[in-house]
Amino acid sequence: MSKVRSPSLMQAPAVKNNLVKLGVYELVLTQRIIMSVHDMWVTRASGTEDKEDTMFTISILLLGIGQIHAANLIHNFKGSVDELGVCQCSIVLPDSTFPADRLEYLEIANQNLSITVQKEITKINHYESALIVYKERLINLTKRVELMEMGGLSYTELDFELVKLEIREMEALILQLKTSMNGTNVLVEALYLEIRNISIMVNQLEVYDKNNVLLIRREIAALQKRLEDCEKNQTTRPTPNPPLPPVDYGKCGHGGIANISKPLVVQLNFWGVSYKSGGWGSDSLLGADQGMQFVAPLLTDGRDMRTVRYYETYDDLLIYRHKEEKSVPGYGQGAGMIMYNKSLYYNCHNSQNLCKLNIPTNTVERKVLVDAAYNNRFSYSFTAWQDIDFAGDEAGLWVIYTTEADGGNIRIGKVNGTTLELMQTWSTTQYKRGATNAFMVCGVLYVTRSLSTKKEEIFYMYDTKTSKEAYLSVRFDKMMENMHSLSYNPNNHKLYMYNDGYLLTYDLIFKALK
Repeated sequence: MSKVRSPSLMQAPAVKNNLVKLGVYELVLTQRIIMSVHDMWVTRASGTEDKEDTMFTISILLLGIGQIHAANLIHNFKGSVDELGVCQCSIVLPDSTFPADRLEYLEIANQNLSITVQKEITKINHYESALIVYKERLINLTKRVELMEMGGLSYTELDFELVKLEIREMEALILQLKTSMNGTNVLVEALYLEIRNISIMVNQLEVYDKNNVLLIRREIAALQKRLEDCEKNQTTRPTPNPPLPPVDYGKCGHGGIANISKPLVVQLNFWGVSYKSGGWGSDSLLGADQGMQFVAPLLTDGRDMRTVRYYETYDDLLIYRHKEEKSVPGYGQGAGMIMYNKSLYYNCHNSQNLCKLNIPTNTVERKVLVDAAYNNRFSYSFTAWQDIDFAGDEAGLWVIYTTEADGGNIRIGKVNGTTLELMQTWSTTQYKRGATNAFMVCGVLYVTRSLSTKKEEIFYMYDTKTSKEAYLSVRFDKMMENMHSLSYNPNNHKLYMYNDGYLLTYDLIFKALK
């Protein structure tokens, strides 16, 4: 309560006018804050009518509140005139006529809105830059696919996989953009549609290619080369080379491996490029039906074999049809598995046991491989967890392993396929960690090593019939850097390789007997 003295009654309206001015000032300031918030709202909402209507409603409400507050500042007060003619009255002044707390709240809201809008603008700029880059990559991919369609480009299975990998990366980015942006964006939708179309086109081309188009082209190129060689021979008449022995599968009437063909890339394993280790092939029992094919990629740790997929025929494998996928009871370990007499042989998980998985019943038999090193003690170089490696050839079933007593050198064991008993063993002088892989042909162990990221070499052999070892040099190509499994099939004289996730085959060429 405050006492106000005035020389005359005419000065009382001046106090009232000052209070009115104070209320109006507060009203004007409130309106300015409203307009600032409104500008930020419009920038964020990009002119959406619903949000403008909402803002208009808020402005009217706040305006009404301001007017009511200004009016509340004005009151009528009773006074009296003393004997000197001086007006005396009592006026109640509010403690705080200016809403400082509400101003502070609006300033904070204004600042938060500014930060949010700036973040959204930065995000949009980033997406625009990424879209420009991926649009250029999409144009490049489109040109490459058009060349494939017109046959103007020499391509392989690996080319298809690399193109498909790029497409998957762009699909992932577009899906991320669609998820991050509220509402629709014409550019993003158009790019997504183009990527889906080009993905379908590449898959169709790949299926068409898998119908042995590349194989026919290779055969034609080989015939042309032979014709050219014949023409040169007719002209120069060189000393004839010794004739190659006739192909007689299942027989050992030859002098050992003379050469290895170029690799044939069959396809990528069904789980994709991340599953670099594993094994594959057909039944290695001499005379067995070669229809069924198995593919067993290990987990990304390169150790656990938990799933095997079986295909009825090789053609089914090429186009991923007529397949059956089974879980491995108790898991397998490493990429040393082979199929032999309708069973899968492998190293049991976390043990020195040999495992035999009956494919029709999916039941497992186990047998301890006495003294065998295991759990990555003496695996091949560049391939972990393959301490125990199975092999099949014309002579039967074998196991390639090491012992502590042999100091990590390779030991060969002849295995009874029914009982898993070892019938005989041979110790070699070749250190297992100095090799990349090994396989058996006609009772002879052949050991490989890496020469480069694209070349392998058979450099060591051990004949179990004579217990003699020798060194040789038979070089061959590989598509990827690391070879994870290598096995021989006596029914077709082929090597089956699992090469950083890709399934490859090679044809063996043998020497004639002297």
